[in-house]
Amino acid sequence: MSETNGGDDADAAASVVRVRLGIAYDGTDFSGWSRQPGLRTVQGVLEDALATLFRRTGEPPRLTVAGRTDAGVHALGQVAHLDVSEPALATVARPRRGTEADATPEAALARRLTGIIGADADVVITHAERAPAGFDARFSAIWRRYEYRVADASAVRDPLERRRTVVIPRALDVDAMDAAARSLLGLHDFAAFCRPREGATTIRTLQSYAWRRAEGGVLVASLQADAFCHSMVRALVGACVAVGEGRLEASDPLALLRAAERTSAFKVMPAKGLVLTEVGYPDDAELEARAAQTRARRELHTEGIVG
Repeated sequence: MSETNGGDDADAAASVVRVRLGIAYDGTDFSGWSRQPGLRTVQGVLEDALATLFRRTGEPPRLTVAGRTDAGVHALGQVAHLDVSEPALATVARPRRGTEADATPEAALARRLTGIIGADADVVITHAERAPAGFDARFSAIWRRYEYRVADASAVRDPLERRRTVVIPRALDVDAMDAAARSLLGLHDFAAFCRPREGATTIRTLQSYAWRRAEGGVLVASLQADAFCHSMVRALVGACVAVGEGRLEASDPLALLRAAERTSAFKVMPAKGLVLTEVGYPDDAELEARAAQTRARRELHTEGIVG
């Protein structure tokens, strides 16, 4: 390769901007995050909007997401990134005549995407910023945090929360549920709580899992792990709900975990009660190393990051 071509390649690479997006959505009317032919998905809606926005600047950018949520799962703190050339970003960020410029090109990108999607849409860009060096929305993440809401017989039913709250018309023992949840913490093989996928590992570190009664008596589960395998969060919630109903003892979920086999002792809970609330990342200086570490591990184990 000539020096001239090498310089051109370096200039092209240097002109690419990685933009980090914060995303929130009501998952009720989406068939999950991932684009699927003939189905409405969060990724599909956002990438279609990106294609419209960048239609005159070349190939539209694609999104890489922190966690591929299932159909019906909601998000308040989803994270994704996209790569776009500096000139293309400058083009879409250029203010129209008679309007004020946005604070940053990334803020302009978020505003224009909102204009295309609709200000009252069920998916919202909550923020946009230039990502630090080494950032990867998926591979740099060190934890994902979810909440699950259940209204039992003693809870006040709030019709404004019905799309993200599961109703169980029986009284639940929240103390027993919390004890069962805490017994599952740590590094384990969660095969009993994961839908199997060929070649995928079910070993995870459950960093926190607790139950509490929130305002109005609604039960809220908070869970955090390095990553969750397919249906793991809803299965963990289902096991503790079975404890709260008295169908399982508080010690049974740990025994099921140790058996490391799928079971019919509890039901996987519906998607509507689940919300991805936050994704955690290391300090900027550690982002690239974390992404490299995660990629290397997943070359040995093909795995999804879902709710």
